[in-house]
Amino acid sequence: MKKRETSTKAQNKKGGFKVSSQKMKARLLKSYYGNPTKDMRLIAITGTTGKTIVAHYVHEILRATGEQVAVLASDQPFKMSVLHKFLSDAWKAGANYVIVTVPAEGLRDNVFYGLPVYVAAMTNFVTAGLEDMTPEEYIENEKTLFDMKPEIVVLNHDDINYDSFKEFTGTKKTIDFGTTGTGVKVLNSKLYSKGTEATVSIKSEITTVASFIPGEITVSYMACAVAIGVALGIDTEKIIDGIANYEA
Repeated sequence: MKKRETSTKAQNKKGGFKVSSQKMKARLLKSYYGNPTKDMRLIAITGTTGKTIVAHYVHEILRATGEQVAVLASDQPFKMSVLHKFLSDAWKAGANYVIVTVPAEGLRDNVFYGLPVYVAAMTNFVTAGLEDMTPEEYIENEKTLFDMKPEIVVLNHDDINYDSFKEFTGTKKTIDFGTTGTGVKVLNSKLYSKGTEATVSIKSEITTVASFIPGEITVSYMACAVAIGVALGIDTEKIIDGIANYEA
């Protein structure tokens, strides 16, 4: 028993060093690149599926409004150095919005440590999509993002694990989406061989959005993008145009 306790202490100590090392690296990178996020709004998209599609929808929505925006979207984790260089390059290019996909692995490894998150949005939580962590570990890692005190939080009300995330709220605004949502409510949808269409209600305003991406799950991704656009105060027509403009 004594030997096992010693081993556990050693593991905790090692883990502590790793966390401290990552946080120190984040501070150094932030300083090296001149803290570019102070002049940009960071939109973080997380979830087990759909992160990349939603990120590109939001990218096109913001472009439709004339904003200067950059996007770093991947279903795979990326290194902290890659993230900070992207933020620096985006700032140099004059971007005032940056959109980044946020895998749980990146949160676990503190890749996003110290960044000011303006919008945190979660597409869904599909446990079958987890590879190297348990559902409990996934939820704990996701909390890291929402604990960064984003001003706006966007959640999927249809997700079967919604109860695990509904405690997450933005410091200024929280909005949900889905067929059971109250912020952006999906009323009905139509599926085509080369695209998807959905009718949604936004604060009693009914409108239709369409995408060239086929598949039933696309309805949820469009609703998530609509909710982000609404939370940002973007005109409905610009949201419609942005979603329609994206072709995978």
